[in-house]
Amino acid sequence: MSSWAGRTAVQIAAAVRAKEVTPREVVAEHLARIERLDGRIGAFRTLRPGAALAEADEVGSRAALSELPLAGVPVAVKDNLAVRGESSRNGSAATPDTPAAEDHVTVARLRAAGAVVVGLTNVPELCVFGTTDGVHGTARNPWDTSRTAGGSSGGSAAAVAAGFVPLALGNDGMGSLRIPAAACGLVTLKPGRGVVPAGIGNGGWFGMAENGPLATTVEDLRLALDVLAGGRAGHREADRAPRSIAVALRSPLPGVGVGAPYATAVRQAAAVLAGAGHRVRRAEPPYPLSLGLTSLQHWTAGTAVDAEGLDPARLVRRTRVHAAVGRRFLRAVRTGDRRERLRARLVPFFTEHDALLTVALARRSPAAAPWHERGWLRNLLANTAASPFTPPWNLTGWPAMSVPFGSLPSGAPCAVQLAGPPGSEVVLLGLAEELQALRPWRRTAPPPPRARGRSSSALY
Repeated sequence: MSSWAGRTAVQIAAAVRAKEVTPREVVAEHLARIERLDGRIGAFRTLRPGAALAEADEVGSRAALSELPLAGVPVAVKDNLAVRGESSRNGSAATPDTPAAEDHVTVARLRAAGAVVVGLTNVPELCVFGTTDGVHGTARNPWDTSRTAGGSSGGSAAAVAAGFVPLALGNDGMGSLRIPAAACGLVTLKPGRGVVPAGIGNGGWFGMAENGPLATTVEDLRLALDVLAGGRAGHREADRAPRSIAVALRSPLPGVGVGAPYATAVRQAAAVLAGAGHRVRRAEPPYPLSLGLTSLQHWTAGTAVDAEGLDPARLVRRTRVHAAVGRRFLRAVRTGDRRERLRARLVPFFTEHDALLTVALARRSPAAAPWHERGWLRNLLANTAASPFTPPWNLTGWPAMSVPFGSLPSGAPCAVQLAGPPGSEVVLLGLAEELQALRPWRRTAPPPPRARGRSSSALY
């Protein structure tokens, strides 16, 4: 492959450490690709080409270049995490346009490992919804630009799926990593509490929100998680032991259906894992009937906290209503009682099963449209219909990941979700690695139709 854009983070870092290519060359090529194609994708709110090239030169001059796990790797950062010298607008006109004095700890760890931040990615206002659109732009799915990239880490997912960067940083409070990863054909893991530093927003959504990377391969995901977690070697080690895997197709939210292609993907993934020697059987988790209300309470209350101190007149209507609803639930949510009861209810299920395989998305992500100009209830229903399977694992604080598997009738990627009890990140990554080996996926989307003839290659 002649182009560095589209290669994995592992490949780029190895080449930079071996001095086959300089960090500047790698970063410059990715910046050129972004400049050429992002007008049709909308992944980035802001680029930092001058600063990124200067930082690439600094990485290339480090004496310990051979020891940097992400040497010269271009990365994108979600626009709710501090990047030194840049403002974090959190998708809103109500937030201050003030440069951050310091990096968020996750950004600092990526930079210390040799990564170069090329820009900050688009998010929905206050990172509330599963469609990434708003006053700073609309992030489209590179596989089908008529659809949203998902949210709220939609810009980060779009950047990786389009080959703009091999890795991007996002976070997940109700599915905000897994939803866009599933829509855009990426692999991601929402770690359990305490694995990766959080510190997101004013309250971190009561401890439900976690930071994590978006990648095109499990190998890249492992590498990035190891860096973000401060060098925990367990994230690098494959785990091939036979596991007991439960397969669930029933929506956690009564009345929300699952589309046929998504159910088929789960059944086929179950067959692949069974063929690999795992003990796979159908078993539905004992979700409480109150799960929908619990999810709504925590989702809206988290926004109420994040909106504190912001001018309501500068927030879009769906955000204002979401925060107003959430203020009614703050006292109940802060006790943590509902989350604790959910954990207690699910613990016995995971004494019998090492992991749970479910649908990642229940249907196609919504159209790429100005959802921020539409009513709150319409947004609520669209989000709930697409992603009812992600919230339980934020409420429990347990790990869950999205893994590409199969494709939709449109040709866009499909995905499955793997979830597990506390400390099961290594187990989930091992299962994802097996799925990748036995059913490889296309890593990045071809360029958007109007730009296809201008790109150096269609990346897979």
